[in-house]
Amino acid sequence: PVWVNLGWGLRVVGVRGGCLADDMGLGKTIQVLAMVQRDWPTSKMPTLLVCPTSVMNNWQREAANFAPELPVLVHHGPSRMRDKEFQKAAKKYALVVTSYGLAHRDVEFMVSVPWRGVVLDEAQNIKNPQSKQSEAVRVLGADYRFALTGTPVENHLGDLWSIMEFLNPGFLGTQAKFKQNFLVPIQSDHDADASERLRRATGPFMLRRLKTDKTIISDLPEKMEMKVFCPLTKEQTSLYASVLNDTERSLLLAEGIQRKGIILSTLSKLKQVCNHPAHFLGDKSRIANRSGKLTRLTEMLEEVLSVGDRALIFSQFAVMGGILQQHLQEKFGCEVLFLHGGVPKKKRDKMVEEFQNEDGPQIFVLSLKAGGTGLNLTSANHVFHFDRWWNPAVERQATDRAFRIGQQRNVQVHKMVCIGTLEEKIDQIIEHKKAVAEEVVGTGEGWLTEMSNDDLREVLALSREAVGV
Repeated sequence: PVWVNLGWGLRVVGVRGGCLADDMGLGKTIQVLAMVQRDWPTSKMPTLLVCPTSVMNNWQREAANFAPELPVLVHHGPSRMRDKEFQKAAKKYALVVTSYGLAHRDVEFMVSVPWRGVVLDEAQNIKNPQSKQSEAVRVLGADYRFALTGTPVENHLGDLWSIMEFLNPGFLGTQAKFKQNFLVPIQSDHDADASERLRRATGPFMLRRLKTDKTIISDLPEKMEMKVFCPLTKEQTSLYASVLNDTERSLLLAEGIQRKGIILSTLSKLKQVCNHPAHFLGDKSRIANRSGKLTRLTEMLEEVLSVGDRALIFSQFAVMGGILQQHLQEKFGCEVLFLHGGVPKKKRDKMVEEFQNEDGPQIFVLSLKAGGTGLNLTSANHVFHFDRWWNPAVERQATDRAFRIGQQRNVQVHKMVCIGTLEEKIDQIIEHKKAVAEEVVGTGEGWLTEMSNDDLREVLALSREAVGV
Protein backbone atom coordinates (compact mmCIF):
# COMPACT_ATOMS: atom_id res chain seq x y z
CA PRO A 1 0.00 0.00 0.00
CA VAL A 2 2.89 2.38 0.72
CA TRP A 3 4.17 2.31 -2.83
CA VAL A 4 0.72 2.76 -4.36
CA ASN A 5 0.33 5.93 -2.33
CA LEU A 6 3.88 7.04 -3.08
CA GLY A 7 2.85 7.24 -6.72
CA TRP A 8 -0.15 9.37 -5.74
CA GLY A 9 2.09 11.53 -3.56
CA LEU A 10 4.58 12.18 -6.34
CA ARG A 11 1.73 13.02 -8.72
CA VAL A 12 0.11 15.56 -6.41
CA VAL A 13 3.52 17.12 -5.71
CA GLY A 14 3.23 18.22 -9.33
CA VAL A 15 0.09 20.18 -8.41
CA ARG A 16 1.70 21.46 -5.18
CA GLY A 17 0.24 18.95 -2.72
CA GLY A 18 -2.74 17.13 -1.29
CA CYS A 19 -4.44 15.58 1.73
CA LEU A 20 -3.56 12.00 2.69
CA ALA A 21 -6.43 10.80 4.87
CA ASP A 22 -5.83 7.03 5.01
CA ASP A 23 -7.17 5.04 7.95
CA MET A 24 -4.96 4.71 11.02
CA GLY A 25 -2.42 1.93 10.52
CA LEU A 26 -2.06 2.22 6.74
CA GLY A 27 1.35 3.87 6.99
CA LYS A 28 0.90 7.59 6.40
CA THR A 29 4.21 8.23 8.19
CA ILE A 30 6.13 5.76 6.03
CA GLN A 31 4.55 7.11 2.85
CA VAL A 32 5.81 10.61 3.63
CA LEU A 33 9.27 9.29 4.52
CA ALA A 34 9.36 7.33 1.25
CA MET A 35 8.50 10.46 -0.70
CA VAL A 36 11.15 12.57 1.07
CA GLN A 37 13.68 9.78 0.58
CA ARG A 38 12.90 9.67 -3.14
CA ASP A 39 13.13 13.45 -3.51
CA TRP A 40 16.10 14.36 -1.28
CA PRO A 41 19.03 13.12 -3.46
CA THR A 42 18.01 15.40 -6.35
CA SER A 43 16.40 18.41 -4.64
CA LYS A 44 18.72 18.70 -1.61
CA MET A 45 16.04 20.91 -0.08
CA PRO A 46 14.53 20.40 3.41
CA THR A 47 10.95 19.37 4.10
CA LEU A 48 9.31 20.77 7.23
CA LEU A 49 7.12 18.35 9.17
CA VAL A 50 4.76 20.02 11.67
CA CYS A 51 3.02 17.73 14.17
CA PRO A 52 1.69 17.62 17.74
CA THR A 53 4.45 17.50 20.35
CA SER A 54 3.17 14.07 21.36
CA VAL A 55 4.22 12.48 18.04
CA MET A 56 7.54 14.23 17.37
CA ASN A 57 9.47 11.31 18.83
CA ASN A 58 7.51 8.86 16.67
CA TRP A 59 8.56 10.68 13.51
CA GLN A 60 12.18 10.69 14.63
CA ARG A 61 12.11 6.95 15.41
CA GLU A 62 10.25 5.97 12.23
CA ALA A 63 12.75 7.93 10.13
CA ALA A 64 15.64 6.16 11.87
CA ASN A 65 13.98 2.77 11.26
CA PHE A 66 12.77 3.13 7.68
CA ALA A 67 15.04 5.80 6.18
CA PRO A 68 18.21 5.79 8.30
CA GLU A 69 20.23 7.59 5.62
CA LEU A 70 17.94 10.66 5.74
CA PRO A 71 19.37 13.52 7.84
CA VAL A 72 16.65 14.56 10.32
CA LEU A 73 16.58 17.60 12.61
CA VAL A 74 14.16 17.74 15.53
CA HIS A 75 13.51 21.41 16.26
CA HIS A 76 12.22 21.74 19.81
CA GLY A 77 13.18 22.53 23.36
CA PRO A 78 14.73 25.62 24.96
CA SER A 79 18.15 24.92 23.39
CA ARG A 80 16.81 24.76 19.82
CA MET A 81 18.51 26.83 17.12
CA ARG A 82 17.07 30.21 16.22
CA ASP A 83 17.26 32.91 13.56
CA LYS A 84 20.17 32.67 11.10
CA GLU A 85 21.67 29.66 12.88
CA PHE A 86 18.47 27.71 12.21
CA GLN A 87 18.12 29.01 8.64
CA LYS A 88 21.65 27.86 7.83
CA ALA A 89 21.37 24.48 9.58
CA ALA A 90 17.92 23.56 8.20
CA LYS A 91 19.24 23.48 4.63
CA LYS A 92 21.48 20.52 5.53
CA TYR A 93 18.58 18.27 6.54
CA ALA A 94 16.11 16.30 4.45
CA LEU A 95 13.47 16.53 7.19
CA VAL A 96 12.98 19.11 9.94
CA VAL A 97 10.43 18.03 12.58
CA THR A 98 8.76 20.59 14.83
CA SER A 99 5.51 21.17 16.73
CA TYR A 100 2.52 23.35 15.87
CA GLY A 101 3.34 25.56 18.84
CA LEU A 102 6.89 26.20 17.67
CA ALA A 103 5.86 26.66 14.04
CA HIS A 104 3.84 29.64 15.30
CA ARG A 105 6.46 30.83 17.79
CA ASP A 106 9.41 30.59 15.37
CA VAL A 107 7.63 31.51 12.14
CA GLU A 108 9.63 34.75 11.74
CA PHE A 109 12.82 32.88 10.87
CA MET A 110 11.24 29.66 9.56
CA VAL A 111 9.55 31.61 6.78
CA SER A 112 12.96 32.52 5.30
CA VAL A 113 13.98 28.89 4.72
CA PRO A 114 13.48 27.65 1.12
CA TRP A 115 11.38 24.58 2.01
CA ARG A 116 10.93 21.80 -0.51
CA GLY A 117 7.73 20.80 1.27
CA VAL A 118 5.63 21.55 4.35
CA VAL A 119 3.77 18.54 5.78
CA LEU A 120 1.16 18.79 8.53
CA ASP A 121 0.56 15.65 10.59
CA GLU A 122 -2.75 15.49 12.49
CA ALA A 123 -3.87 18.33 10.21
CA GLN A 124 -7.11 18.73 12.16
CA ASN A 125 -4.95 20.93 14.40
CA ILE A 126 -5.50 23.78 11.90
CA LYS A 127 -9.28 23.35 11.73
CA ASN A 128 -9.68 26.86 13.18
CA PRO A 129 -8.37 29.01 10.30
CA GLN A 130 -8.11 32.06 12.57
CA SER A 131 -5.80 30.36 15.09
CA LYS A 132 -2.19 31.54 15.34
CA GLN A 133 -0.80 28.14 14.32
CA SER A 134 -3.08 27.97 11.26
CA GLU A 135 -1.94 31.41 10.16
CA ALA A 136 1.71 30.48 10.76
CA VAL A 137 1.77 27.34 8.60
CA ARG A 138 -0.07 29.11 5.77
CA VAL A 139 2.68 31.72 5.35
CA LEU A 140 5.47 29.14 5.00
CA GLY A 141 6.55 28.99 1.37
CA ALA A 142 7.23 25.56 -0.18
CA ASP A 143 7.23 23.72 -3.50
CA TYR A 144 4.50 21.41 -2.17
CA ARG A 145 2.28 20.99 0.87
CA PHE A 146 0.73 17.89 2.39
CA ALA A 147 -1.88 17.46 5.12
CA LEU A 148 -2.14 14.11 6.94
CA THR A 149 -5.22 13.11 8.91
CA GLY A 150 -6.89 9.87 9.85
CA THR A 151 -10.16 11.63 10.60
CA PRO A 152 -12.61 11.51 7.68
CA VAL A 153 -12.72 15.09 6.42
CA GLU A 154 -16.15 14.57 4.86
CA ASN A 155 -17.56 14.23 8.39
CA HIS A 156 -16.11 17.61 9.40
CA LEU A 157 -16.75 20.01 6.54
CA GLY A 158 -15.83 22.94 8.76
CA ASP A 159 -12.27 21.56 8.91
CA LEU A 160 -12.09 21.01 5.15
CA TRP A 161 -11.93 24.66 4.15
CA SER A 162 -9.01 25.37 6.49
CA ILE A 163 -7.06 22.31 5.27
CA MET A 164 -7.69 23.15 1.60
CA GLU A 165 -6.75 26.79 2.23
CA PHE A 166 -3.38 25.51 3.49
CA LEU A 167 -2.95 23.12 0.55
CA ASN A 168 -4.20 25.38 -2.22
CA PRO A 169 -5.00 28.93 -1.06
CA GLY A 170 -8.14 30.38 -2.59
CA PHE A 171 -9.21 27.14 -4.26
CA LEU A 172 -12.52 26.92 -2.38
CA GLY A 173 -13.03 30.68 -2.25
CA THR A 174 -13.32 32.67 0.94
CA GLN A 175 -14.55 30.99 4.10
CA ALA A 176 -17.84 32.90 3.78
CA LYS A 177 -18.31 31.71 0.18
CA PHE A 178 -17.49 28.12 1.17
CA LYS A 179 -20.11 28.29 3.90
CA GLN A 180 -22.66 29.71 1.46
CA ASN A 181 -21.91 27.34 -1.45
CA PHE A 182 -21.19 24.10 0.40
CA LEU A 183 -21.35 23.99 4.19
CA VAL A 184 -24.93 25.20 4.70
CA PRO A 185 -26.44 23.41 1.65
CA ILE A 186 -24.79 20.09 2.58
CA GLN A 187 -25.19 20.09 6.35
CA SER A 188 -28.51 21.91 6.69
CA ASP A 189 -30.30 21.09 3.44
CA HIS A 190 -28.65 17.72 2.65
CA ASP A 191 -28.07 19.03 -0.88
CA ALA A 192 -26.72 16.07 -2.90
CA ASP A 193 -25.72 18.29 -5.82
CA ALA A 194 -23.59 20.55 -3.61
CA SER A 195 -22.02 17.48 -2.02
CA GLU A 196 -21.13 16.06 -5.44
CA ARG A 197 -19.67 19.39 -6.62
CA LEU A 198 -17.47 19.55 -3.52
CA ARG A 199 -16.37 15.94 -3.96
CA ARG A 200 -15.40 16.55 -7.60
CA ALA A 201 -13.54 19.74 -6.72
CA THR A 202 -11.50 18.29 -3.85
CA GLY A 203 -11.22 14.69 -5.08
CA PRO A 204 -7.97 15.12 -7.07
CA PHE A 205 -6.26 16.51 -3.96
CA MET A 206 -7.43 13.85 -1.51
CA LEU A 207 -6.65 10.19 -0.93
CA ARG A 208 -8.51 8.22 1.73
CA ARG A 209 -8.38 4.45 1.93
CA LEU A 210 -9.96 2.31 4.59
CA LYS A 211 -8.60 -0.91 6.07
CA THR A 212 -11.75 -2.55 4.72
CA ASP A 213 -11.05 -1.59 1.09
CA LYS A 214 -10.89 -4.73 -1.06
CA THR A 215 -7.93 -3.33 -3.01
CA ILE A 216 -5.66 -3.36 0.03
CA ILE A 217 -7.14 -5.68 2.65
CA SER A 218 -5.24 -8.68 1.28
CA ASP A 219 -1.96 -6.78 1.76
CA LEU A 220 -2.55 -6.16 5.46
CA PRO A 221 -1.46 -8.51 8.25
CA GLU A 222 -4.24 -9.77 10.50
CA LYS A 223 -2.51 -8.20 13.48
CA MET A 224 -0.37 -5.07 13.28
CA GLU A 225 1.78 -4.18 16.29
CA MET A 226 3.34 -0.76 16.68
CA LYS A 227 5.17 1.25 19.34
CA VAL A 228 3.82 4.67 20.25
CA PHE A 229 6.65 6.81 21.64
CA CYS A 230 5.48 9.59 23.97
CA PRO A 231 7.35 12.43 25.68
CA LEU A 232 7.06 13.29 29.36
CA THR A 233 5.68 16.63 30.47
CA LYS A 234 7.95 18.85 32.55
CA GLU A 235 6.00 17.87 35.67
CA GLN A 236 6.54 14.18 34.91
CA THR A 237 10.25 14.80 34.30
CA SER A 238 10.62 16.49 37.69
CA LEU A 239 8.78 13.68 39.50
CA TYR A 240 10.82 11.02 37.68
CA ALA A 241 14.11 12.68 38.70
CA SER A 242 12.91 12.95 42.30
CA VAL A 243 12.14 9.21 42.47
CA LEU A 244 15.59 8.42 41.04
CA ASN A 245 17.31 10.61 43.65
CA ASP A 246 15.46 8.90 46.50
CA THR A 247 16.31 5.46 45.10
CA GLU A 248 19.99 6.31 44.69
CA ARG A 249 20.29 7.11 48.39
CA SER A 250 18.31 4.04 49.49
CA LEU A 251 20.31 1.58 47.37
CA LEU A 252 23.70 2.60 48.75
CA LEU A 253 23.20 0.66 51.99
CA ALA A 254 20.63 -1.93 50.92
CA GLU A 255 21.32 -5.64 50.37
CA GLY A 256 19.44 -8.87 49.66
CA ILE A 257 15.67 -8.85 50.09
CA GLN A 258 15.66 -5.19 51.11
CA ARG A 259 17.47 -4.21 47.90
CA LYS A 260 15.02 -6.20 45.75
CA GLY A 261 12.10 -4.51 47.50
CA ILE A 262 13.53 -1.05 46.85
CA ILE A 263 14.06 -1.83 43.15
CA LEU A 264 10.56 -3.23 42.62
CA SER A 265 9.04 -0.26 44.47
CA THR A 266 11.07 2.14 42.31
CA LEU A 267 9.96 0.43 39.10
CA SER A 268 6.34 0.77 40.15
CA LYS A 269 6.76 4.45 41.08
CA LEU A 270 8.50 5.30 37.80
CA LYS A 271 5.80 3.55 35.80
CA GLN A 272 3.17 5.56 37.67
CA VAL A 273 5.03 8.78 36.89
CA CYS A 274 5.19 7.80 33.21
CA ASN A 275 1.44 7.13 33.28
CA HIS A 276 0.28 10.35 34.94
CA PRO A 277 1.33 12.60 37.86
CA ALA A 278 -2.10 12.10 39.47
CA HIS A 279 -1.51 8.33 39.40
CA PHE A 280 1.83 8.67 41.20
CA LEU A 281 0.71 11.37 43.65
CA GLY A 282 -2.67 9.76 44.34
CA ASP A 283 -4.18 13.18 44.99
CA LYS A 284 -7.18 13.12 42.61
CA SER A 285 -5.87 16.30 40.99
CA ARG A 286 -6.61 17.66 37.51
CA ILE A 287 -6.11 15.09 34.72
CA ALA A 288 -5.91 16.96 31.40
CA ASN A 289 -2.62 18.15 29.84
CA ARG A 290 -0.26 16.67 32.46
CA SER A 291 0.76 13.39 30.80
CA GLY A 292 2.39 12.99 27.40
CA LYS A 293 1.13 9.43 27.21
CA LEU A 294 -2.48 10.31 28.02
CA THR A 295 -2.41 13.20 25.55
CA ARG A 296 -1.30 10.87 22.75
CA LEU A 297 -3.83 8.18 23.72
CA THR A 298 -6.62 10.77 23.59
CA GLU A 299 -5.53 11.95 20.14
CA MET A 300 -5.44 8.41 18.80
CA LEU A 301 -8.81 7.51 20.31
CA GLU A 302 -10.36 10.56 18.67
CA GLU A 303 -9.34 9.06 15.33
CA VAL A 304 -10.54 5.57 16.33
CA LEU A 305 -13.97 6.84 17.38
CA SER A 306 -14.38 9.05 14.31
CA VAL A 307 -14.47 6.01 12.01
CA GLY A 308 -16.68 3.90 14.28
CA ASP A 309 -13.91 1.57 15.50
CA ARG A 310 -13.66 0.21 19.06
CA ALA A 311 -10.79 -0.04 21.48
CA LEU A 312 -9.54 -2.01 24.47
CA ILE A 313 -7.16 -0.15 26.80
CA PHE A 314 -5.08 -2.23 29.22
CA SER A 315 -3.30 -0.94 32.32
CA GLN A 316 -1.74 -3.05 35.03
CA PHE A 317 -2.87 -0.46 37.59
CA ALA A 318 -6.53 -0.30 38.66
CA VAL A 319 -5.99 3.29 39.85
CA MET A 320 -4.82 4.32 36.38
CA GLY A 321 -7.77 2.51 34.85
CA GLY A 322 -10.09 4.70 36.92
CA ILE A 323 -8.25 7.84 35.81
CA LEU A 324 -8.56 6.74 32.18
CA GLN A 325 -12.28 6.05 32.52
CA GLN A 326 -12.97 9.43 34.11
CA HIS A 327 -10.88 11.40 31.61
CA LEU A 328 -12.18 9.65 28.49
CA GLN A 329 -15.82 9.94 29.55
CA GLU A 330 -15.37 13.67 30.14
CA LYS A 331 -13.41 14.16 26.92
CA PHE A 332 -15.67 12.25 24.54
CA GLY A 333 -18.99 12.52 26.36
CA CYS A 334 -19.71 8.81 26.03
CA GLU A 335 -19.82 5.76 28.28
CA VAL A 336 -16.47 4.10 28.93
CA LEU A 337 -16.52 0.64 30.52
CA PHE A 338 -13.93 -0.23 33.18
CA LEU A 339 -13.25 -3.79 34.32
CA HIS A 340 -11.02 -4.34 37.34
CA GLY A 341 -10.52 -7.03 39.94
CA GLY A 342 -13.29 -5.71 42.19
CA VAL A 343 -16.04 -6.14 39.59
CA PRO A 344 -18.36 -9.11 40.46
CA LYS A 345 -18.72 -11.86 37.84
CA LYS A 346 -22.34 -10.98 37.04
CA LYS A 347 -21.48 -7.36 36.30
CA ARG A 348 -18.36 -8.43 34.41
CA ASP A 349 -20.42 -10.67 32.12
CA LYS A 350 -22.87 -7.83 31.53
CA MET A 351 -20.00 -5.49 30.57
CA VAL A 352 -18.67 -7.97 28.02
CA GLU A 353 -22.13 -8.49 26.54
CA GLU A 354 -22.69 -4.73 26.37
CA PHE A 355 -19.35 -4.10 24.64
CA GLN A 356 -19.91 -6.91 22.14
CA ASN A 357 -23.32 -5.44 21.25
CA GLU A 358 -23.33 -3.54 17.96
CA ASP A 359 -24.67 -0.41 19.69
CA GLY A 360 -22.51 -0.77 22.80
CA PRO A 361 -19.75 1.53 24.11
CA GLN A 362 -16.70 1.99 21.89
CA ILE A 363 -14.08 2.08 24.67
CA PHE A 364 -13.35 -0.62 27.25
CA VAL A 365 -10.66 -0.02 29.89
CA LEU A 366 -9.38 -3.18 31.59
CA SER A 367 -6.88 -3.85 34.34
CA LEU A 368 -4.43 -6.38 32.96
CA LYS A 369 -4.94 -8.99 35.67
CA ALA A 370 -8.75 -8.79 35.64
CA GLY A 371 -9.23 -8.60 31.88
CA GLY A 372 -6.09 -10.16 30.44
CA THR A 373 -7.45 -13.68 30.02
CA GLY A 374 -10.69 -15.53 29.43
CA LEU A 375 -12.70 -12.78 27.77
CA ASN A 376 -14.01 -12.63 24.21
CA LEU A 377 -13.98 -8.99 23.06
CA THR A 378 -13.82 -9.33 19.29
CA SER A 379 -15.88 -6.20 18.62
CA ALA A 380 -12.66 -4.25 19.32
CA ASN A 381 -10.15 -3.83 16.52
CA HIS A 382 -7.71 -1.62 18.46
CA VAL A 383 -5.77 -2.72 21.55
CA PHE A 384 -3.81 -0.14 23.56
CA HIS A 385 -1.26 -1.23 26.16
CA PHE A 386 -1.17 2.03 28.14
CA ASP A 387 1.57 0.77 30.42
CA ARG A 388 3.76 -2.23 29.76
CA TRP A 389 3.88 -5.56 31.53
CA TRP A 390 7.40 -6.72 30.89
CA ASN A 391 6.38 -10.25 30.06
CA PRO A 392 5.53 -10.74 26.36
CA ALA A 393 3.27 -13.71 27.14
CA VAL A 394 1.05 -11.63 29.45
CA GLU A 395 0.74 -8.83 26.89
CA ARG A 396 -0.01 -11.35 24.16
CA GLN A 397 -2.80 -12.92 26.23
CA ALA A 398 -4.35 -9.49 26.72
CA THR A 399 -4.13 -8.69 23.00
CA ASP A 400 -5.83 -12.00 22.27
CA ARG A 401 -9.04 -10.73 23.90
CA ALA A 402 -9.62 -9.06 20.51
CA PHE A 403 -7.35 -11.08 18.20
CA ARG A 404 -9.08 -14.45 18.33
CA ILE A 405 -11.59 -16.66 16.51
CA GLY A 406 -14.61 -14.57 15.58
CA GLN A 407 -12.61 -11.42 14.79
CA GLN A 408 -13.69 -10.18 11.36
CA ARG A 409 -11.27 -7.25 11.06
CA ASN A 410 -7.55 -6.55 11.23
CA VAL A 411 -6.44 -5.78 14.79
CA GLN A 412 -4.05 -2.93 15.57
CA VAL A 413 -1.99 -3.21 18.74
CA HIS A 414 -0.50 0.02 20.12
CA LYS A 415 2.22 -0.34 22.78
CA MET A 416 2.77 2.99 24.50
CA VAL A 417 6.31 3.81 25.59
CA CYS A 418 7.62 6.96 27.29
CA ILE A 419 10.75 7.87 25.39
CA GLY A 420 14.04 8.29 27.25
CA THR A 421 12.76 6.51 30.37
CA LEU A 422 12.95 3.03 31.87
CA GLU A 423 10.01 2.08 29.63
CA GLU A 424 12.07 2.52 26.49
CA LYS A 425 15.23 0.96 27.96
CA ILE A 426 13.45 -2.20 29.12
CA ASP A 427 11.55 -2.43 25.84
CA GLN A 428 14.89 -2.37 24.01
CA ILE A 429 16.28 -5.12 26.24
CA ILE A 430 13.23 -7.32 25.59
CA GLU A 431 13.34 -6.71 21.84
CA HIS A 432 17.05 -7.55 21.79
CA LYS A 433 16.48 -10.80 23.65
CA LYS A 434 13.15 -11.72 22.09
CA ALA A 435 14.34 -15.20 21.14
CA VAL A 436 14.68 -16.04 24.82
CA ALA A 437 12.24 -13.45 26.15
CA GLU A 438 9.97 -15.92 27.92
CA GLU A 439 12.95 -17.17 29.90
CA VAL A 440 14.45 -13.72 30.48
CA VAL A 441 11.31 -12.00 31.73
CA GLY A 442 9.15 -14.97 32.65
CA THR A 443 8.81 -13.72 36.21
CA GLY A 444 7.70 -10.22 35.29
CA GLU A 445 10.15 -7.61 36.58
CA GLY A 446 12.07 -9.86 38.97
CA TRP A 447 15.02 -10.16 36.57
CA LEU A 448 15.73 -6.44 36.98
CA THR A 449 16.45 -6.91 40.68
CA GLU A 450 19.45 -9.08 39.78
CA MET A 451 21.21 -6.23 37.97
CA SER A 452 24.20 -4.46 39.49
CA ASN A 453 23.67 -0.92 40.75
CA ASP A 454 25.55 0.50 37.75
CA ASP A 455 23.50 -1.48 35.20
CA LEU A 456 20.28 -0.61 37.00
CA ARG A 457 21.23 3.06 37.08
CA GLU A 458 21.71 2.97 33.31
CA VAL A 459 18.28 1.36 32.72
CA LEU A 460 16.40 3.76 35.00
CA ALA A 461 18.22 6.94 33.95
CA LEU A 462 16.28 9.76 32.32
CA SER A 463 17.68 10.88 28.97
CA ARG A 464 17.51 14.42 27.60
CA GLU A 465 15.03 13.48 24.88
CA ALA A 466 12.40 12.39 27.42
CA VAL A 467 10.72 15.73 27.91
CA GLY A 468 8.51 17.36 25.27
CA VAL A 469 8.45 21.03 24.34
